[in-house]
Amino acid sequence: MRNFLFILCVLALVSCKRKAKTDAVKETRTSGTLKMLVDESVGPIVQDQIDIFNLDYPQAKFQLTVKPEEKLLPAFLNDSVRVIVLPRLLTKAEEKYYNQRNIKINTSRFAVDGIALITNQGNIDSTITVKEVIDILQGKKSDKKLVFDNAYSSTFQYFKELAKISQFPATGVYSKNSSKEVIKLIAEDKNFIGILGVNWIADQNTEASEYLSQVKVLGVKNLKGKVGDDQFYKPTQDNLINGVYPFLRNINIIDCEGRDGLGTGFATWLRSQRGQLIVLKSGLGPHKLMPRELHLTK
Repeated sequence: MRNFLFILCVLALVSCKRKAKTDAVKETRTSGTLKMLVDESVGPIVQDQIDIFNLDYPQAKFQLTVKPEEKLLPAFLNDSVRVIVLPRLLTKAEEKYYNQRNIKINTSRFAVDGIALITNQGNIDSTITVKEVIDILQGKKSDKKLVFDNAYSSTFQYFKELAKISQFPATGVYSKNSSKEVIKLIAEDKNFIGILGVNWIADQNTEASEYLSQVKVLGVKNLKGKVGDDQFYKPTQDNLINGVYPFLRNINIIDCEGRDGLGTGFATWLRSQRGQLIVLKSGLGPHKLMPRELHLTK
């Protein structure tokens, strides 16, 4: 009897293994499993894209790691994960990690993002200049205080380069742990100006919707001689597309898998008409404008 039960167990185990092998989803441009790193500041638009992609291709599985930029890069550069979404290009030093191994780097822009400056609805101020922002970052005296989404974020790095500084001053500049925390702080405290990706303040962003009605977006005027220096611009979709809003950046998917698989398929889909319509709906600037269909009636 014991031998019989043992045989049954062995047969059941073999059957399960065969079934698991049979059930394994083949890796193609629209199926399989893709590990992907996503910069936290552009997380909402990437998740929106994945949700619709999965409706079209249910056999595609995504394993996302959503963190601030500096927390993501070690995993990307040490070859743990080969697909990353960043609001910038790789630097020459970062490209070296893959070039040295003769791995091709495929970079695709799929949206134009803006970095929004927000304040409490109760504040009188509704505008700020780029010069004012730079002065605060350089430690010059100001009654304004800036708060970033994270000390390791891509937005933090963007403004360090803008102000030409290696580190922020001891006072006047602060950080939280996420974009949602910044929105919550601004909704509750009139003493700060929050800095975060535009897609975090979109109306359809349910993650922070409870606080959005209590904040407002500042208009920004660029430095003299730069595009957007003639008036104060908000990061509206038109202003992102036209390039007049001062704090612009491109959202790129960077694929170093070295094969034609789900990473390639998803990158192509992001730039397709369906993917670009999702960008339009999000309020960001699309990589390319889709032609509109005109329905004429007699």
